[in-house]
Amino acid sequence: MATDPVPCTVRSPVTLQVGDVKTDLARPGVSVIDVALPSAQPLDLQEIIFKNSYTAFLTVRVQRRRPCDVGRDGARKWVTCLWNHCLMPSPHTEAGSQDYFSLSRHQLLCDVDQVTAVRLILRQPSPVWLHFTLEELRLYPRGQQVSDCWVDFPSWLSHLAPQQQPENLHGGVPDPEKVSTEVQQLWVLTEMIRANQTAARIGRFDVDGCYDINLLSYT
Repeated sequence: MATDPVPCTVRSPVTLQVGDVKTDLARPGVSVIDVALPSAQPLDLQEIIFKNSYTAFLTVRVQRRRPCDVGRDGARKWVTCLWNHCLMPSPHTEAGSQDYFSLSRHQLLCDVDQVTAVRLILRQPSPVWLHFTLEELRLYPRGQQVSDCWVDFPSWLSHLAPQQQPENLHGGVPDPEKVSTEVQQLWVLTEMIRANQTAARIGRFDVDGCYDINLLSYT
């Protein structure tokens, strides 16, 4: 089954500033990313995949085309299908700040068929991060199962050369019965040698308990 994303235009984030942009020094902490879809082909949305870049909370809104909206583009309304979804458990730390996320249609709060546009509202309340956005944004149509294969792994991880394949550890294991027999034989030989050992002390230079002075050396 194909897993190609829907062709779309992801516009640059637009920062929402309250008050005068020149005089108000407070960080806004909110930005909006609009995703434009081909007008001639509404999307039955299945999944949204993206890489986070220091966005703490995400709200997703979609614009849908209804049968009564034919020829009335101005009458289309935006609906919120995901509200303040947490991407970073703690906005002041880096946990989740650069992770990949997948939002499937069963996680959304409304129907996402016949979608003509998508709007992503990003929030970062922490003053620690100066810039935040979403990267590698992709939309997938309904009917495609992409959750298990959306990360592109290098080909060498899945196609190892024969000499790189892990060895079969079971192929070189000897017969346990044969090993047991050989161990028993070795034990019998050990007991026979121990039984035949002489109790007399074997000296190196002594003869009848005396030493030959010619065999001794002085240091």
